[in-house]
Amino acid sequence: MPGTAKILTLTLAAALMPVAALAADPETCAKVRLSDPGWTDITATNGVAAALLGGLGYTPDIATLSVPIGYEALKNGETDVFLGNWLPAQQKFRDDLDASGKTEELVQNLSGAKFTLAVTEAGAALGIKDFADLDAHKDAFGGKIFGIEAGAPANQSIAAMIAADKFGLGDWELVESGEQAMLAQVARNDGAGTPSVFLAWAPHPMNVKHKLTYLSGGDAEFGPDFGGASVHTLARKEWVAACPNAAKLFSQLVFDVDMENLLMGNILDDGMSAEEAAKGWIAAHPDTVKTWLDGVTTLDGQPGADAVMASVN
Repeated sequence: MPGTAKILTLTLAAALMPVAALAADPETCAKVRLSDPGWTDITATNGVAAALLGGLGYTPDIATLSVPIGYEALKNGETDVFLGNWLPAQQKFRDDLDASGKTEELVQNLSGAKFTLAVTEAGAALGIKDFADLDAHKDAFGGKIFGIEAGAPANQSIAAMIAADKFGLGDWELVESGEQAMLAQVARNDGAGTPSVFLAWAPHPMNVKHKLTYLSGGDAEFGPDFGGASVHTLARKEWVAACPNAAKLFSQLVFDVDMENLLMGNILDDGMSAEEAAKGWIAAHPDTVKTWLDGVTTLDGQPGADAVMASVN
């Protein structure tokens, strides 16, 4: 009997080994700090991350920080993850981070994005298709180009273009504001039949709400293919090493343009919170969740996908 008991004990221990080997993070990883520059696309993807983290037993902590401050926070260890590294628009910030040696890219989380100047339907009716077409119609636009928040790399590109009098835009004005304030101004101009030229991008519901014409000619400022862009997830190296389970989630968390358009529409048009919109999407797409959470556990080492689906249903 003693021999049988020993065998049973060893068998039980062996059976438990795979559970013990699951890569649960230490409690010090419970809080995951992200930043949001106030762009609805990043608000939406942060919402997805928050819903997943919450279902896994982590506590997401999202700070609203401008792009320059957000990058400094990541470099200085004040945040852990950033889902909004748009390239090539933010290449200078990325180069600075890479030179610091303190961060790493976990994944390219979105392809098929674009980001450059666009005009509304009233602007297209003037025959404007290229940056070089704008100045001949300065009065119609009030000489204003609407940008996003101060300090954003795209604003800096526009400001440099104006300073260099490129395309004859030297006497135009860059109007800096947040995403929602910019789009509210565009909507007001639409209502008045006034053309707007402004920073536009996809994914975003603006592409459904407004009949936009993305302008050619801005390759030097925004890159080819109308500012064709990809979006990347960055994280602190120390955090990745200390919290491999959460880092694995972020390394597998990828999106597509249609998904982000839908989530942003839920936030902007339906008044949902980002996490509420994300939970609805997650509940309807269990197969995607399984892919995101392949090999990822809850904070205490239980199967991740089951826990997340239970949290949203």
